[in-house]
Amino acid sequence: MDLCDNRQKKVHGPGTAQTIIHSIIPVKDYVVTNDRWGVNDNCIHGGFVNCGDRFNPKVLHKRKWENVMTLDRYSAGYRRNAKLADYFSVHELLTEVAQTVSCGGNILINVGITKEGTITPVFQNILLKLGGWLEVNGEAIYGSRPWLYQSDNVTTDVWYTSNMVEQDVFVYAILLSWPRNNNTVSLGSTIMTTSTTVVSMLGYKGNFSWRPNAYGGIDVTIPAIPLT
Repeated sequence: MDLCDNRQKKVHGPGTAQTIIHSIIPVKDYVVTNDRWGVNDNCIHGGFVNCGDRFNPKVLHKRKWENVMTLDRYSAGYRRNAKLADYFSVHELLTEVAQTVSCGGNILINVGITKEGTITPVFQNILLKLGGWLEVNGEAIYGSRPWLYQSDNVTTDVWYTSNMVEQDVFVYAILLSWPRNNNTVSLGSTIMTTSTTVVSMLGYKGNFSWRPNAYGGIDVTIPAIPLT
C-alpha cells in the first residue's frame, strides 16, 4: 500500500503509513490496523502485528499479535483436489489455539468456501469439534490473559493462560496430551500455592489431589473419569 501526499509523491519508511493513518484518517479511533502494507516492514507498524501467515512465535510477544492460519496447509481457498493429510487435524488446531492464546495472540482460522459459498463437510467437522472443545474449555480461552509462564518446563504439550476474578487468580494449564505417568501431571512452572489452592478440571465435577514437587511446581493426580 502506497500512501501519497497532496503532491502525489510516495511516502516510504517504517512506521510512516501508521503515522499518517493515526493523524489524518477520521476513523482512526474506531478501527484497528495491522502491519500488512509496505515492503520489508512486517512486524513494525500497525495496531497489532501478524508478521505474515501462520505467525506463531510460541513465546510472549511484546506487542499484540495475530496468528492468521488456514485449515488447509497449502491454500486459503477451496481446493477440490486436496487430500485429507492436507488439512490440520483437530489436535493440531487445538495446539495452535492453545499456543497462540497462551502467548497473548489472537487466532484467525480461515476455511476455503466453495464457489456456491458453502463450507465442505471436512471443514465443518473440524470446526464443530473445535466448538465442542471450546464449549467446555472456553473459560481458559475467552477473556484470558498470558500467565507468568507460557509453556511448562517439565511436561511438554502444556500451555498456560490465566484470569483474575476479584482477588482470585485462576491459572489454566491446557494439556494437549493425556499423562502417561500413572495419570499424574508434573507441572514445573513455579506456582504460589496456599492451603486454599484448589485444582480442578473444566467440565468435571470435583477437585483433583495435588502436592508440591521438586521443580517448584505441583504434581496433579487425575482420577479415573468415566466417559459418560
